[in-house]
Amino acid sequence: MALIPTTILTGFLGAGKTTLLNRILQEPHGFKIAVIENEFGQENIDNEILVQDGTEQIVEMNNGCICCTVRGDLIVALTALAQRRHAGELQFDHVVIETTGLANPGPVAQTFFIDEEVAADYLVDAIITVVDAKHAMHQLDTYEEAQRQIGFADKLLLSKTDLVSADELEILTERIKRINPRAPVSDTDFGRVAIAEVLDLRGFNLNDKLEIDPDFIAAEEHAHDDHHDHACDTHCTHDHHHDHHHSHHSDNIAAFVFKSERPFNTEKLDEFLGSIVQVFGPRMLRYKGVLWMDGADRKVVFQGVHQIMGSDIGGKWGENESRSSKMVFIGQNLPKETFILGLEQCLV
Repeated sequence: MALIPTTILTGFLGAGKTTLLNRILQEPHGFKIAVIENEFGQENIDNEILVQDGTEQIVEMNNGCICCTVRGDLIVALTALAQRRHAGELQFDHVVIETTGLANPGPVAQTFFIDEEVAADYLVDAIITVVDAKHAMHQLDTYEEAQRQIGFADKLLLSKTDLVSADELEILTERIKRINPRAPVSDTDFGRVAIAEVLDLRGFNLNDKLEIDPDFIAAEEHAHDDHHDHACDTHCTHDHHHDHHHSHHSDNIAAFVFKSERPFNTEKLDEFLGSIVQVFGPRMLRYKGVLWMDGADRKVVFQGVHQIMGSDIGGKWGENESRSSKMVFIGQNLPKETFILGLEQCLV
């Protein structure tokens, strides 16, 4: 049986996660979605309660969705839902997990890799972060959790954009793209967003669809002529004419890109990646890449969350395709120069 794709929905307090979920739960989109929430409010829900006990509550919606309130272990909840699905008691083909507003999405994502029962039934489709355009700048200045939620995202949805000016929105967008240059950004108005913008994104998984968005490569090159420019990195405070907003905000969480047109030595790269994950894993939020390995006729796709790292075989290199490697690392105060120097030493 196919694995159940799961969307992790995160965002700071008041960003609009529940508004978005209510629309997903109530609109006639034809999908059967199970939503797992920590404390689901009962307003606007007037449906038959299927199960209710001290640990969870399952509510069936008119459009075929179900909502499961979890006050205990996420692993227990996911396993119980899967068991009831296998038994034919519940029908759903996608899961959305809403984290609390102060949550770090990392441990939630890791659940799908470290627990064998969960991994046997589910896969992470994408981490989606809702960002409050009105209050995000203050939240990013004040709360590391807000930075982490953006850093982990595969997709970013900006809410409350009508409450800020065009200039304020541009400054915020530039800032979150510095924190996470690989996640596409779009607007959501009172939770109104196409289901295709939320589900079945395959943003997290290792598969042939995975490619690195060339826009963030261009953005990195625009900010830094190349990765050898060690005098200026993602934490730079130089007053560049094209980057005059950046010096006002020194976020702990930021991203950097490595790319090369030389192939990697497989043994050297495995050893280096293993060593940096051991040392810096807790500070490495997300990392992924498409790699050219020496002697291989297929791309190698790798990604990780904290200390959990994996790789997969991607598509074949095209006959006229320029072979290269592109990698992005998003983390908390990562030593960019150490990473880049080490990766360069792994090249053939």
